[in-house]
Amino acid sequence: MLAMNAWFALVMGFWSILYLLDAYAKTHQRYGQRYCEFKERNGFQVTMAQVRCYSTCLNHIFLRIGQWKPTLTRIWFTGGVWFGIIAMVSSIGLLTWTLVKSFSVEKKERVLTPVMPGVNLPLNQIVYYFSVLFVSGIFHELGHAVAAVREQVRVNGFGIFLLVIYPGAFVDLHTDHLHAVSAIRQLRIYCAGIWHNFVLVVTGVLVMSTLPTLLSPMYVTGTGVVLTDVVKNSPVFGAHGLQTGDYINALNGCPVNSIEDWSRCMGAIVYYPAPGYCMPIGKLQQMSHTIPLFVGYGGHPECCSNSSVSDLCFSYEIVSDANNKEKSYSCVEARPVTEQPRCQKNSDCLAARRTVCVHPFLEKSTKLIKIMKSKGKSVLYVGDPYLFGHSVSVSNYIPKYSFLPLSLPDVIDLFCRYLISLSGALAILNAVPCYALDGQYILTAFIDYALKVVLPNKGDRESLQFITLLFGTILLAFNILLALWTLFVT
Repeated sequence: MLAMNAWFALVMGFWSILYLLDAYAKTHQRYGQRYCEFKERNGFQVTMAQVRCYSTCLNHIFLRIGQWKPTLTRIWFTGGVWFGIIAMVSSIGLLTWTLVKSFSVEKKERVLTPVMPGVNLPLNQIVYYFSVLFVSGIFHELGHAVAAVREQVRVNGFGIFLLVIYPGAFVDLHTDHLHAVSAIRQLRIYCAGIWHNFVLVVTGVLVMSTLPTLLSPMYVTGTGVVLTDVVKNSPVFGAHGLQTGDYINALNGCPVNSIEDWSRCMGAIVYYPAPGYCMPIGKLQQMSHTIPLFVGYGGHPECCSNSSVSDLCFSYEIVSDANNKEKSYSCVEARPVTEQPRCQKNSDCLAARRTVCVHPFLEKSTKLIKIMKSKGKSVLYVGDPYLFGHSVSVSNYIPKYSFLPLSLPDVIDLFCRYLISLSGALAILNAVPCYALDGQYILTAFIDYALKVVLPNKGDRESLQFITLLFGTILLAFNILLALWTLFVT
């Protein structure tokens, strides 16, 4: 809640300052007229909570693309019509199903989820969100513009805007030309926006699925993971710990060849007993400098003093002649122990005589993790495995050359994930037959095209349009209210 209040204050302060600066510049005695001429010449407007820029400089590009390969573009935008109609019907069914499920006793389902920076959007990913939203909006409107030129509808201009914190784009079409063309040609124009959003979704899926192949000349996958970030001042950070760029290939002996392996090995560390190590009793007694058990911090028994950070308390069982098991404890240096063969019980160490299986004697939530690096000594971590997991970030992509950025593949992957999610959401949302959305105009053109023979009376068609639009608007409004309620109240 504090983060949300801070964001709200920051946004309000930004727009208030911008509005006041604009008002001051317009009334400036010396530069006011020049400023106004600049704004008019570049189609620049500043209002409260909105900035927009409108231009005609892209019209010749729209004209060139729209007139390129008329047959091919006709097939392309006709495919968009089929997608638009299917998406419109599917959006109604999807929102209706969501609303019905929300009032059932079963697990509630949501299709719409409001995205709020600092609430359900991580602040370190905010750049991805706004850049993808901006790209999706521009590509959506470019689809309308090119389709309009293809159908001989004049494009007056193209613009971009920032509304509060949400970027977007718009295309200005000649209204008389648009209403003069046939219904099927209108459908090609109206459906082109959500069709191009769908194309972005497909593009994102293809890039994500082929990313290892696309980056194979520069990055290697399947041989380990690379640390892309290590939190400073964390227990594993430092000259003798982990650093950005280290290659990890095992955790407690569990092979790590990918992020999936990393997650699996971390899960095993959290949920399964820690492995023991086969140690000869003679060597263990020689290394040991045990002190009597005492109650340490938090009430946990301890057999090591705090004089050395490399020492660790280990427990093991010795079977006497009477087959009685005696629990013993030794405080020894941890690294030599972890270099021994792993075990779970003494019987796993029968290959060597007078050898016992020693286990780290730690609190329940504390684990000993041996992190194997491809170069240099392994790193030993003693502590909460969840803290360790949050202290490092890993990637599947190991660069072949030192000058390549470690985070580039993950940046591309995350961008594609946002592209699939947000561009798909824009397609579904705009397909809903609701006032002020593309779905309104798609529905109107579709009814005029498909039902003109069945409903020759224009008034009947308009009544059907009104009822459907009213239903779609109410349905979308209830879903939005439900999503807001779920986000902020429940």
